[in-house]
Amino acid sequence: MGIKKAPEPVPKKISGGSHDRDVALADIVKEKQTCFIKAWEDTEKSKVNNKAQKEISAISAWENTKKSAVEAKLKKLEEQLEKKKAEYGEKMKNKVAQIHKEAEEKRAMVEAKRGEEFLKAEEMAAKYRATGQVPKKLFGCF
Repeated sequence: MGIKKAPEPVPKKISGGSHDRDVALADIVKEKQTCFIKAWEDTEKSKVNNKAQKEISAISAWENTKKSAVEAKLKKLEEQLEKKKAEYGEKMKNKVAQIHKEAEEKRAMVEAKRGEEFLKAEEMAAKYRATGQVPKKLFGCF
């Protein structure tokens, strides 16, 4: 008629002391594994942090080096500009002095010419007085 089932094996009863000891040992082994895993995790995290910190330090050093180079270049350019500014200022002062000198020379020429023309006019007036002649070009309106 129907299929008969095989009888289920009956678990052996382990004495209470031995069973508790096995469970306690299993718990200790599991706790030991957990501690090892936690220690490994902490070590790996520490390695990652140290590596990242080292890279950040390298980046900071690189940044500082580049900044220093740029600042040095800027300072050099500023010094060159100041030097050129001083040179151009000196050139402009020299040009102003040259212009002033030329203007003084031109003024002296005009003064000399005016003195010569005064002398010439005085000589002509003296000549006209001596001869009693009247100048032909006395005024433009006559």
